[in-house]
Amino acid sequence: MTLRLAVLGLGRGAVLTVPALAAHDGIDLVAGCDPNPAAVAGLGKRGFASAEALLAWGEFDALYIASPHEYHAAHAIAAARAGKHVLVEKPMAVTLAEAQAMVAAAEAAGTVLMVGPSHGYDPPVELAARLIAAGEVGAARLIEARNFTDFLYRPRRPAECDSALGGGVVLSQATHQVDIVRRLAASPVVAVRGWTGGWDARASEGAFTAQLHFASGAAATLTYSGYARYDSDALAGWAGELGGLKDPQAHARARAALAWADEQAAKAARTFTAGWPEPAPPQRHERFGSVLALCERADLELAPQGVVVHGDHGPRAVPVPLPPVQRANVADAFVRAVRSGQPPLLDGRWGLDSLAVCHALLLSAREGRDINPAELIQGLP
Repeated sequence: MTLRLAVLGLGRGAVLTVPALAAHDGIDLVAGCDPNPAAVAGLGKRGFASAEALLAWGEFDALYIASPHEYHAAHAIAAARAGKHVLVEKPMAVTLAEAQAMVAAAEAAGTVLMVGPSHGYDPPVELAARLIAAGEVGAARLIEARNFTDFLYRPRRPAECDSALGGGVVLSQATHQVDIVRRLAASPVVAVRGWTGGWDARASEGAFTAQLHFASGAAATLTYSGYARYDSDALAGWAGELGGLKDPQAHARARAALAWADEQAAKAARTFTAGWPEPAPPQRHERFGSVLALCERADLELAPQGVVVHGDHGPRAVPVPLPPVQRANVADAFVRAVRSGQPPLLDGRWGLDSLAVCHALLLSAREGRDINPAELIQGLP
């Protein structure tokens, strides 16, 4: 069965993911939807200006939702009620109540709800999770994830700098780190102690650090800054998040360019308004900063080429073959879930739990105490 796929939202997220979806031999990309007609033209498929018009047409089986965060819930619920399978960008929603409603709508309709792309799907993460699950290195006991980027100084819509609308670095970026450490720990998060900081003209939080405790007794530390000064990709030979090699001066240019740019025009230039993206063949795997998992019998360092196992006899590199196009495994996972009827690993309930960890981080930062994410979900109406 070939999956007829439509894309809702033709911004930056879609530019990074649609090539992998379109390249999959089990997917037929049939339509796109965006209020900007130039973006629809750039996709080069049947186009619609609104979600309502797209769903009324209905000649598709699944929907990739890459609309702004604050619309994810309404779009996913409408799609489920129309019998459409959904791949929704992270974060799956802004509020936990919205995310829970998305899960309920998909379960009632019997449709797939998958959250991503997320760096939790990166091939080195998948390999590390397999090594841990197979018992080769023992259980994860302490995980460190850190990333220092130029996130706040990429072109943004106003809502992307408004935490109430899902902006800022916690819902947009902590989600990646939470997914990664949850895969490696393979245990529920039972407590979060977080701190957030914001110290420049961008209105939302621009940095955070958090400690997560798992039911297994393991712990993880997450640290992130999007202030475009120190660049943690220096620790990986300047291999960037998307798998390409970076210029060490890129962060400085991001701040300078934004100071003089028409921000909304600069943002449009990174979307399908600029035409169909032609990504270069992968040089390295996508990655999200540095991740180190200290396990019972070895330590696992996630690297741009795979995983370095630091054992009793020294380090051993375990490479992972590069995909034909970045995020090919995300497309595989989505098609497999639709065909098999089995939930994907990062399904709606997984996304709800990861979102709860992010909200626990924010609440802990405000109240200065440990928060159990499960209690935030249990308290929903």
